[in-house]
Amino acid sequence: MPEKVIFGWSGGKDSTSALYEVRKSRDYEVISLLTAIREEYDRVSLHGVRRSMIERQAECLGLPLYEVFVSQGEFTQDYESKMMDASLEFRNKGITSVVFGDIFFTDIRKYREENLAKIGMKGIFPLWGKNSAELVRAFINSGFKAITTCVDSKVLDKTFVGKMIDKDFLAELPANVDPCGENGEFHSFVFDGPVFKTRVRYTTGEIVLRDSFYFCDLLPV
Repeated sequence: MPEKVIFGWSGGKDSTSALYEVRKSRDYEVISLLTAIREEYDRVSLHGVRRSMIERQAECLGLPLYEVFVSQGEFTQDYESKMMDASLEFRNKGITSVVFGDIFFTDIRKYREENLAKIGMKGIFPLWGKNSAELVRAFINSGFKAITTCVDSKVLDKTFVGKMIDKDFLAELPANVDPCGENGEFHSFVFDGPVFKTRVRYTTGEIVLRDSFYFCDLLPV
């Protein structure tokens, strides 16, 4: 019988790739997605996606979504405390594992594992140690559709936000940018692919520059 797990979810391509791997393995049953929402903006942390969009995405995936609301003022402490509380809530229901889409940052993995260990849980990392270029090519070739929602203006110009992640996008990326954006160069939103029951329908809104990051707004339709 598959182990029941929860999923640390961002809505981007790495999370979706990890979900795809978990589904293919049949070793795990994802019972809920777990997402951090910035209270000030009512958007997903880092990715800048509206809460209404991440909720629509979860519906199209056919999965429950547990939302954790964190404040900007004491973001790190608030995030850690509230995510731990949410994880503990699932732990008390017998869930002992959380899936993440991290690829190679050992500090982040260590941080997650140490915090989970405090409440008797463990992390699962389906993409760990894989090659970024191979991962994103496999993502595209598998039929997933994603759009960039946030790019770091220090490494990518405005033309890279609001773009489809496809072979042309990869060809245009500067050589110093990780193909999966693992260094925070860009973030994305996945709206269709093998793990979706239905396509997430949206329209693009304005592009804004905030704190040296370009954000492309996505609106549900």
